[in-house]
Amino acid sequence: MNIVINGIGIVSSLGVGAEATTEALRKGSTGIRTMRYLQSQHTELPVGEVPLSNEEMMQMLNATSERYVSRTALMGAIALREALHSAGIDADLKGKRVCLISGTTVGGMDMTERVFASADDNDLYYCVKHHDCGSSTEDMARLAGVEAECCTVSTACSAALNAIIVGSEMLKNDEADIVIAGGSEALSRFHLNGFNSLKILDDKPSRPFCATRQGLNLGEGAAYVVMTREEDAKGKGIYLAGYANRCDAYHQTASSPEGKGASLAMAAALRMAHLVPQDIDYVNAHGTGTPDNDRSESHALRTVFGEILSPVSSTKGATGHTTSASGAIETVICILAMRNGFIPGNNGWREKDDECIAPVAAAYAATLHHVMCNSFGFGGNDSSIILSDTTVEQRQDAVPSWQVEEVADVTVDSMERLTELAEYVSPRETRRMGKLLKAATLSSLKALRMAGVDNPDAIITATANGMLENSEQLLREIADNGEQTTSPTLFMQSTHNTIGSAIAIRLGCHGYNITYTQGDKSLQCALSDARRLIATGQAETVLVGCHDESAPYLNTLLQRLGEETSREIYSRSIVLTRKKER
Repeated sequence: MNIVINGIGIVSSLGVGAEATTEALRKGSTGIRTMRYLQSQHTELPVGEVPLSNEEMMQMLNATSERYVSRTALMGAIALREALHSAGIDADLKGKRVCLISGTTVGGMDMTERVFASADDNDLYYCVKHHDCGSSTEDMARLAGVEAECCTVSTACSAALNAIIVGSEMLKNDEADIVIAGGSEALSRFHLNGFNSLKILDDKPSRPFCATRQGLNLGEGAAYVVMTREEDAKGKGIYLAGYANRCDAYHQTASSPEGKGASLAMAAALRMAHLVPQDIDYVNAHGTGTPDNDRSESHALRTVFGEILSPVSSTKGATGHTTSASGAIETVICILAMRNGFIPGNNGWREKDDECIAPVAAAYAATLHHVMCNSFGFGGNDSSIILSDTTVEQRQDAVPSWQVEEVADVTVDSMERLTELAEYVSPRETRRMGKLLKAATLSSLKALRMAGVDNPDAIITATANGMLENSEQLLREIADNGEQTTSPTLFMQSTHNTIGSAIAIRLGCHGYNITYTQGDKSLQCALSDARRLIATGQAETVLVGCHDESAPYLNTLLQRLGEETSREIYSRSIVLTRKKER
């Protein structure tokens, strides 16, 4: 079954909309500038900001009466509305099963920072009810006037590309008629200071793959694609020919020197598309501009393509690294390049590094039939997709579908049970773990042992709020001490996919790895994905975990608002397998 993209929408530092983005890319323009809208002490760090204030975006969306709305939701709603309009179905959704799948890491963090520690009960209510990633997806659907089932993916910088992959699988398995997939991410002090604490931000415009590169520039933006099954598509579109997600299983923030996860993802995407490397006319690289990432991705590209590479460029020198939105923004850029016949340039590249590929320095005209887009995230969450302008060979789904059974189910919901972790993990390792990571590690390893599984084919995580205590501590640190002393450890362990990647690293699991965060629907999303993987023959065993925790300030807010406080920890791990013949 073929999946077609026939609608796109994009907002980035290059401008608003497909037309402005195309013109900027052809000219080799950059959106990297001195920060204007983000209120940060680090004015020395250039960023890629969307050239609109929140008030201007509210006017565009006729939402000027909104008091509490995040920049993430505003940008997302604008891109979402353009995508539906370009697909010609913005007024033709009634009676259709519509699903909005969005990737984000910080969600409403930009608004939370403004109201954090406020004495105003309305501010507190926002903090409690609308901070999380899933709420930002629901907000953008509401602002864009779209009625859709919402699903949020949070795998750091690969989140939006993973949203597109999940959307395609849902369409193939007849779980939706129309999928709008992509991502949105606003700049915030939280993740600007987090990235800065890792010493990977450059105080000059970034130069991916250049010998003089020193780091990345953070950006913000949103992009969405509208996908349907080929038989339901209106007009000619771009085919989503192949895709894959794999895990590097190496480190929480660093890529492996050989780019193991990246090369696995690219190779698997090519196999699915029934293409060989020489068929690819252009690769939009992840290319962040950090020394290690560019070196690792270059090694992975050479592993897959050999020494004769297709043209490659990173467009992050133009947009900035838009983190969770980057996969969708770069997918739309690839589609614009295919439609308009050009290869985007790699802004800032001047000097060859022998350990890196030599990218396309400036945009030039080219006919593109097959394009690869890479997106790699923290925890080694690596994804690749292949876009084609012609019909591709259909994937043969397993018929009849495999039956699924649950073979282990373990819950850890009290601090006392954490003493059992000593049976699985050394005391030295345990000391470096937060309480939720301890609980998740215990429930996961115990469930795998119960199921007799050493290494699952996939790890799928569900969480409403992620590593909440670390996020809260980081917010408190910035509020109390300013932006000069941010802890890199707190930041590394604050991302929602920290748990899934930590389990993969421990097990050496290079398979599919994804994290869902959609409030109380998170586990439902995770289990649906796990069952889909097994039923279609893509996995035999899947570890599904649902993990959440409370945090001191959050419970104080809940008490002030007269609401029930959260449990200190909750971790449930389930192992699903293909049902064996009796």
